[in-house]
Amino acid sequence: MQATEFEMNNLLNNLNTVLVMIDDRLNIVYANHASEALFETGTKQLYGHPLSDFFMPDSINKARLRAALRRGEDFTENEVRLSFKDNRFVLADLTVTNLQTEEGPRLLFEVRKIDQQRRISRENQQNAQHFAARELIRGLAHEIKNPLGGIRGAAQLLEKELNDDEQKEFTQMIIEQSDRLRMLVDRLLGPNSLPRLKWSNLHQTLERVRNLMKVDSDTPITIIRDYDPSIPDVRVDQDMIQQAVLNIVRNSVQALSESQTANPQIRLITRVGRQMTIQGQRHALVAKIQIVDNGPGIPMAIKDTLFYPMVSSKQNGSGLGLSIAQTMINHHRGKIEVDSHPGHTAFVLYLPIDRKESEE
Repeated sequence: MQATEFEMNNLLNNLNTVLVMIDDRLNIVYANHASEALFETGTKQLYGHPLSDFFMPDSINKARLRAALRRGEDFTENEVRLSFKDNRFVLADLTVTNLQTEEGPRLLFEVRKIDQQRRISRENQQNAQHFAARELIRGLAHEIKNPLGGIRGAAQLLEKELNDDEQKEFTQMIIEQSDRLRMLVDRLLGPNSLPRLKWSNLHQTLERVRNLMKVDSDTPITIIRDYDPSIPDVRVDQDMIQQAVLNIVRNSVQALSESQTANPQIRLITRVGRQMTIQGQRHALVAKIQIVDNGPGIPMAIKDTLFYPMVSSKQNGSGLGLSIAQTMINHHRGKIEVDSHPGHTAFVLYLPIDRKESEE
């Protein structure tokens, strides 16, 4: 019997569907691991607490739940907007089922997050697009570098045969422009070296980015910190993470500057995410780094190709910053998500949190 209960709990905890059970006082008495991601807290913080503690007043209809318990009625609602007290909202399909247990009547909530399904589909599409773009660029880089090398070598040989300094200026121009094109191709390819991983504090990395932007930016932009001090050390390449965040923050600064946004702000937010699937792998804990600005938003014309190299809405922008940032985060088994509309653009970086003992 104990083995069966263990197997059942293991099965329920590996479901992507959120399962939450409440008693006749509307207190939570059971929640599977998928619930941790929905509520953004652990099951120990859920048990024994009223369901209403976590949601905005209009989000939970207590009268309907009590009526369902009293009458033994089940019900299903589609595309329900669940509004949390921490200002999050989730779009979900909700099924509520009555159960009779030895402890009394119970309501079992099954929550299937619609936005998560859309996000997974979008993530798969984004990864496929990024891979296709990278392969295309690698092929083009090979075709460009070979003739560039020949042009540069021929210019060097020609320069040795010339005695006229004015003519040598033209060969130097050929060499310099060949080098410039080679550097551009190398930047298009992005970082090819593997990350040098070590246990690091993400907030130290974010503080370096914040200090750099104080020096770099001429625009008076307020950078607000909202850090979760409970995030443990994460095994990352600090230089790569710093560059990825810096590329996104610089994009935000450019967008705020060019749009002349009133009271421009960038918020750096860190949180812990639970039970998340990234690149097909389930992680119990992930670190979330959010870069949020109050600028004009991302133009619709480039939303679907935002991470492509050479795609930019900025004046004189190279369009390489986000592509390179995505490559660096991919090297860490992470991902980047974007949510943007006028007045709000949020880039969210997800990085798996490994256990230190697993590396020892």
